[in-house]
Amino acid sequence: MATTAFPSRDDFAALLNETLGGENEAFEGRVVKGTVTGIENDLAVIDVGLKSEGRVPLREFAAPGQKAEIKVGDEVEVYVDRVENANGEAMLSRDRARREAAWDKLEKEFEKAERVDGVIFGRVKGGFTVDLGGAVAFLPGSQVDIRPVRDVQPLMDLPQPFVILKMDRRRGNIVVSRRAILEETRAEQRSGLIQSLTEGQIIEGVVKNITDYGAFVDLGGIDGLLHVTDISYKRVGHPSEVLNIGDTVKVQIIRINRDTQRISLGMKQLESDPWEGAAAKYPIEGTFTGRVTNITEYGAFVELEPGIEGLVHVSEMSWTKKNVHPGKIVSTSQEVEVKILEVDEEKRRISLGLKQAQSNPWSDFAEKHPVGSTVEGEVKNSTEFGLFIGLDGDVDGMVHMSDIAWGVSGEEALGLHHKGETVKAVVLDVDVEKERISLGMKQLERGGVSAAAASGGGVNKGETVTVTVLEVRDGGLEVQVGDDGATGFIKRTDLGRDRDEQRPERFQVGQKFDALVTGFDRSKKPNFSIKALQIAEEKQAVAQYGSSDAGASLGDILGAALKEKAETKTKSKK
Repeated sequence: MATTAFPSRDDFAALLNETLGGENEAFEGRVVKGTVTGIENDLAVIDVGLKSEGRVPLREFAAPGQKAEIKVGDEVEVYVDRVENANGEAMLSRDRARREAAWDKLEKEFEKAERVDGVIFGRVKGGFTVDLGGAVAFLPGSQVDIRPVRDVQPLMDLPQPFVILKMDRRRGNIVVSRRAILEETRAEQRSGLIQSLTEGQIIEGVVKNITDYGAFVDLGGIDGLLHVTDISYKRVGHPSEVLNIGDTVKVQIIRINRDTQRISLGMKQLESDPWEGAAAKYPIEGTFTGRVTNITEYGAFVELEPGIEGLVHVSEMSWTKKNVHPGKIVSTSQEVEVKILEVDEEKRRISLGLKQAQSNPWSDFAEKHPVGSTVEGEVKNSTEFGLFIGLDGDVDGMVHMSDIAWGVSGEEALGLHHKGETVKAVVLDVDVEKERISLGMKQLERGGVSAAAASGGGVNKGETVTVTVLEVRDGGLEVQVGDDGATGFIKRTDLGRDRDEQRPERFQVGQKFDALVTGFDRSKKPNFSIKALQIAEEKQAVAQYGSSDAGASLGDILGAALKEKAETKTKSKK
């Protein structure tokens, strides 16, 4: 029985190719012309001369966002993807035809660096899609405009020029830029406009953008920078305090750099300069009222009038508050009274003093509490060298450790008092210039100096006086001149020339004797010495009763001197 052989797929393809005369291979992958034979719903039926017709969606014949304008009988170009599909129809594409034609055209324009027309029709990650007459290109977000665009909707579906930055036909990639077109156009406009501007010219513009350091003003196609320091003569913390985006402002052109095409603008230059004649308006030592505008670590700025500010340095803020932040003395917007210390019109600087406009508490204290007066205050602090006492007028006085108590060491005296204790003291000295007040506490003890004694007690250095023993101590004697005279201390070593005479216990309270005033301590308290008196009397006796050639002994000389002294005392008693 004979076997019947059925034709294979390859046989069928070969037979079809033979029937069409090999034209299938010539048709596939090519752009051919066809005729629209009908329109069915949203499809266009197109005859390209093959065994069957093909159908192409109408949207492929329209630009993005527009309606297709096509009718029966129109001749169009389409791309033949396949001669016949599973349904026996030709597979045609208008998009592929347009794309192939567009690529050919775009490659030529790219080589010549020419502009191309396109339409933004979609949004993708990182940018937008652009139809370049059939070829789809990518528009990065950074290449849409010169400045970031918040809303790109007004630019969608609108024919506009682009520049091709990069294209790769094999991969089907095209990158375009709209920003390059705008920059080129702006450069041309700026170049023409900048040539028409001159320094010093007054022009109107619109505030386009505001930053921390100033505002950009559109002068009609070119932007100028209005720096924050050129907005007003008065202090401007941020440009937004004075300007708003969209404001129309009148500015003066300060500088033009034609190479970089940068323009510097100013608004305050259109106002009168308040610094002119500032030295005459604000004479040194003059007192004025101003408003605190800014506080820093090194001082506070005070506005005397709009446009004129002076600095109160931290060292000129308070008589008594030292090493404190200015913000703890004054506050922003506070009205203060200041004194003019220095004016420099050229550098536009005025130095002000806040404390100088107030009374000096050191001078006030010196007037109210002269040397020798008694004051009372609280122990504010204890240091290794003395005590600080809080006094009237918010000033402090210092009691040196040697002036705290008699008969004890300075270290021991410091331990007798504590912080917060209320004590009394005598004013020993007031130095207004150095802002120092010296106090003494031991001077108020029994037999202490009176107001007169604070200045020397009526005794002079080198004078011999009669003193009375007030107290016997291991280190010496506390004595007093007369009944209410100055008190002082005779050290153990000053009680006599011989060691046996330097014993305090050989004296009794109430005993009187002569001593020599040898000087005064830092509290102007006199120092006495029996030893110094003995030496002085010996020298006097030698000079009066003996000589180098008399041959008398020292005993004879002293004996004669003592005898004369005794006779003098006897006569004075009679």
